Amino acid sequence: MVTRDQRLAEFNTQGTPQPAEAVQVLCEDKSGTYLLPFACVHADGQWRNARTGHIVEAQVIGWRQPRGE
Repeated sequence: MVTRDQRLAEFNTQGTPQPAEAVQVLCEDKSGTYLLPFACVHADGQWRNARTGHIVEAQVIGWRQPRGE
């Protein structure tokens, strides 16, 4: 099982990406960490779904450039 620290090591936890840059985000809740299944952008101080523009209602703890699955 991957630990929280190992998972975080794969993500940027400082700052935010360039405006309108679609990235993968790592979120965390009481159950652990998880990767959102859609790309996100950071704009006007909020994380949003890159396709729909809906606000991400989760605690984002890291981001990275998209990777192929």
